[in-house]
Amino acid sequence: MKKIFTLLFVAVVSISMIFAAGANETAAKDEKVTVAVVIPSPLGDRSFCDSANEGVKRANAELNAKVDLIETQGVHEHENAMRGAINKGYDLILGVGLDTQMMLDLANEYPDQAFASPSELYADVLPDNLASLLINVNKSSFLAGLIAGYMTNTDKVGVVAGGDAPGINQFVYGFKQGVLVTNPDCKFYVNYLGFDFSNPTLGKESAIALYDEGCDIIYSVCGLSGEGVLAAAAETGNYAVGVDTVQDEFYPGSIITSVIKRVDNSTYDLIKSYVDGNFKGGFRTLDIEDGATGISWDVGYTTFKDNAPADMAAKVDPAAKIVEEYKAKILSGEYKVYDALTEELWDSLK
Repeated sequence: MKKIFTLLFVAVVSISMIFAAGANETAAKDEKVTVAVVIPSPLGDRSFCDSANEGVKRANAELNAKVDLIETQGVHEHENAMRGAINKGYDLILGVGLDTQMMLDLANEYPDQAFASPSELYADVLPDNLASLLINVNKSSFLAGLIAGYMTNTDKVGVVAGGDAPGINQFVYGFKQGVLVTNPDCKFYVNYLGFDFSNPTLGKESAIALYDEGCDIIYSVCGLSGEGVLAAAAETGNYAVGVDTVQDEFYPGSIITSVIKRVDNSTYDLIKSYVDGNFKGGFRTLDIEDGATGISWDVGYTTFKDNAPADMAAKVDPAAKIVEEYKAKILSGEYKVYDALTEELWDSLK
């Protein structure tokens, strides 16, 4: 009898251990990956930061992850926000559009922490715990430049740019190259904002200064500060080119087109790679060939054509034909667009 009870006891214990192990395994599978996404300025820019937030919302909805968005008020808060996320123990921390050296320093200081950037980092080599997913925007900016050079009535075109850095200059010089292709005699102006991406008032003042110089089209490449650039275009009866997201409808008839940079997709992609166990440090690049960037006309937006003055609306179809011609040449390798991330500035663009 004792032997029977002993056997039953062993069986019950064994079954209990199996169920316990199964429960632990299920709990492990159900445990969500924790992710912090630190953005360089507050939400509401209808551009770079808002696009990243779309990737955050998608990751929360579709992945086994809990993703928190951390807003900052500017560059003076970036490092504290990143260190705060590290101290909270997130599995993965994304810095969106933050300083490269700061990201490198933190990755080296915390080698067991996974870091990533869904935007460009300017370094030759990255630590194993830091990933950068670069979306090349020079080619799509070039296409927008073709349009601006063709459509300007004053032969003066400008850019209001957030800061003088390779990633921003990918936009600036790609755009300038396109302008000079369709209008070799066009005068080109750039106003840099000293990396103040959160100041629409400054963006507006800078844009008005360029409009006062005679520019009639300005490319806005400055995050939330770009809200002021777009407003200045509408208020002065001039035109602008939007950035990062489709901004054509902000001021219908004033925003000619927008250069789209799918930061939402790059943010989501990096989070998914970690959740799926495929995360690794280093560089990855997406481009116009991957559908990661382009212009609003590519995805069917006709807002400008439908709302612009007749003389400007009449220029849209011919400009679109030029864009398609050069896009085909770029994709075939027949035509090369300047790359500010890898090349010294061409003499033709100085």
